[in-house]
Amino acid sequence: MSPKTLAKVMEAVESLGYTPNFNARAMAAKQSHTIGAIIPTMENAIFARGLQAFQEKLLEKGYNLLVSSSAYQPKLEAQQIRELVARGADGLLLIGYERDEAVYEYLARRGIPTVLAWASIPDSEHASVGFDNRAAMRLLADKVIDMGHRQIAVISGILDGNDRAAERLAGIQDSWQAHGFHLNDLPIIQTPYETESGAAAFEQLVQADVKPTVIMCGNDVLAAGVISKARDLGFNVPDDISVTGFDDIELAKHVFPALTTVHVPHRQMGRVAAESLIDLIENRVEKVSHQLDISIEMRASLQRL
Repeated sequence: MSPKTLAKVMEAVESLGYTPNFNARAMAAKQSHTIGAIIPTMENAIFARGLQAFQEKLLEKGYNLLVSSSAYQPKLEAQQIRELVARGADGLLLIGYERDEAVYEYLARRGIPTVLAWASIPDSEHASVGFDNRAAMRLLADKVIDMGHRQIAVISGILDGNDRAAERLAGIQDSWQAHGFHLNDLPIIQTPYETESGAAAFEQLVQADVKPTVIMCGNDVLAAGVISKARDLGFNVPDDISVTGFDDIELAKHVFPALTTVHVPHRQMGRVAAESLIDLIENRVEKVSHQLDISIEMRASLQRL
């Protein structure tokens, strides 16, 4: 249309407060340009940076994002998946691999492209963008043991329904056994990913007859709780006890002392996950899997013995 006609149309749109009918547009295009993402929690920053980068890339490509939180409950996640599909989501971002096979069968029957993030299993049939949680945590555990620590305790996330937590614990156990130690001599506490839970677990661990020289935590949130509680109880970190985390969220740099942790490339993971999911939706590829590199961030909370 001519610029003059376009100006009149836009003036009418503005004066009437007109908004295009989303459902009608989606039906006509047979595509909603909406992506669903289900993350385990919104209560801390574990997923925030990656999800932000995921959304930025989607918006750049003309897609909107709907986000749900499953609270680490597999049944709730399965319900949320069905609801997002019912709302016309063109594709889904899910966290990790561990869920009922019936969920994957449902998505396959409905033809819903799905990308799994925060974990990577190269030979899996599912598209993924993530990293090897087991190898990453083993790398950190090897570093801890090489620095002279022999009394190690672990504060892990809840293993049931969480493949990332299970793989991280397995990485510590792999290193422990490879250095000739027995698993019975590795204290482990499973607890929710909350600072208060990390604090409570620390208080329990230091009451043992043989106190740990280092506590390895399943993520930075737990580690922050440990450092805070250690200070409250009169322990000096790292002189009295060292602490490590996993994820390298912003909190890791700002606790005192700064936290030694596994750096996860959250923003890269979010961007690549968005690109991969769009490629699946627009039939540019059949399946994609990307395993990203991690690194160890050595900071003041870990001390050589």
